[in-house]
Amino acid sequence: MSTQFSLMLMDLGPSSPLGILDRVGWWGALGMIAVALVYTLFMLLASRGAPKHGGASHPDAPLLIVILMPCLNEAEVIGASVRRLTSIPDPGLRIMVIDDGSDDDTAQVAAQAGDARVEVVRRRPPHARLGKGEALNDALSIVRSRCTSVSSSRVVVGVMDADGRLDPHAIGEVRKAFAPQEVGAVQMGVRINNRFGSLLARMQDMEFVIFTEVFQRGRRRVHSVGMGGNAQFVRLSALDALGPRPWTRSLTEDFDLGIRLNATSWTNEFWPSASVHQQGVTNMRRLMRQRTRWFQGNLQALHLLRSVAREQRGLGRADTLWQILTPYLLLTGSLLTLSFLITMVTAGVAAVLRWEQSWAWLVGAYVIAFGPALIYAWIYWRIERREGLNLIKAVGYSHVFVLYGLLPSLYGWRAVAREMTGRTGWAKTAREAEPAQGADPSRTAAAVAAPGGPPPGVRQSAAPTALGTPDQGRSTLTGAPMTGATIVGRSPHHTAGNLTNEEMR
Repeated sequence: MSTQFSLMLMDLGPSSPLGILDRVGWWGALGMIAVALVYTLFMLLASRGAPKHGGASHPDAPLLIVILMPCLNEAEVIGASVRRLTSIPDPGLRIMVIDDGSDDDTAQVAAQAGDARVEVVRRRPPHARLGKGEALNDALSIVRSRCTSVSSSRVVVGVMDADGRLDPHAIGEVRKAFAPQEVGAVQMGVRINNRFGSLLARMQDMEFVIFTEVFQRGRRRVHSVGMGGNAQFVRLSALDALGPRPWTRSLTEDFDLGIRLNATSWTNEFWPSASVHQQGVTNMRRLMRQRTRWFQGNLQALHLLRSVAREQRGLGRADTLWQILTPYLLLTGSLLTLSFLITMVTAGVAAVLRWEQSWAWLVGAYVIAFGPALIYAWIYWRIERREGLNLIKAVGYSHVFVLYGLLPSLYGWRAVAREMTGRTGWAKTAREAEPAQGADPSRTAAAVAAPGGPPPGVRQSAAPTALGTPDQGRSTLTGAPMTGATIVGRSPHHTAGNLTNEEMR
């Protein structure tokens, strides 16, 4: 930052105003880098090993798992996602597809599943398109109304995106994850199923793997696991602790939910033994729009600082505060990136003019910038080598990953501009057409699950027959629809069907 050459016209002497500013900036940048490296090292160490749960464990307790899938113009992908879920032979699984006012055939495609465990709820204007959080809250009101005589601790509400593909054994893993009674929420890993055909999608996959394998695993140890918008599972009783409408209107309602759950007596858990596979964005323009929305949503979480500081304790509180402040740190870091680029250009000009200078700083800059990425490459390679990724290629990806990590310097400031101008509309990410029916876009989903998962195959539900099955012909997940919504599809072979209080007794 303070490379000095004789051609500089401004006085950068140590006692001059610019000299003082230069030193403040240099030490400030050094402090930011040190804090980031220490935090990363701490998470790397904390991620090795699993936390111990102190509460009672009842792995055979019956759980009803209701998956909510909010959709808006998802006809391209919703059919394959529902089919993937209904291929899991779990009698305690129910799927509610929430068509949030789509203009295409989303509702009709979802209704063609031919499985009594699937219900399609169609929201209509003016109640539709008010945000994902509102769609989830309204669907939750249906679930609550049908479980009035059932212990809310025995109902688990899952959230999946329309393009989500759960591993075949994932529902069985959900039952394992919720065996400790203090666990209120579980987040599974996320993989990008089109990573093999796009470098941009590959970077997103690497991003999700590093986030879950390092930071989410580390947060298990300090009790600050965050929730994502895909493959999050929450006990109904934990949602009840957040009030009648637990999801907010934030652009990142999942981020908000995770933070507020961490402030309750419930424990958030990350479960690495199964994953959800989703589409990666292969167009830079669409990626910038998606990440701008995510970044803006994280900016909106600033109001949670006070409650976190008041209600959380220990390392969990410190890490949650870090999560909330991360977008502001990234914005500050973008100025450091700009300063480094200016230094590089200045050094390049000096080299062309053959001025004497030391290049030792370049070695240090490389170690700081690419050192953590090389560790990430090794972690990523350990997981992806079963799919043919060699270590040399993984190291190459790590260098591209560092450049990919500079994107917040662009979309972060765009998000700030949107927030300051009051533009809070939901910029939905467009999906791409799925492969032909029968092709598995995630290749071998069970094979690419995080290490420690069960072997490929379908795990039978641990739920007892008291929950009932669709073949019993009883009414399930029926009742009055939410305001402004209608039920548009179920299996033609059974009466309306998903869950009744009688089945849960």
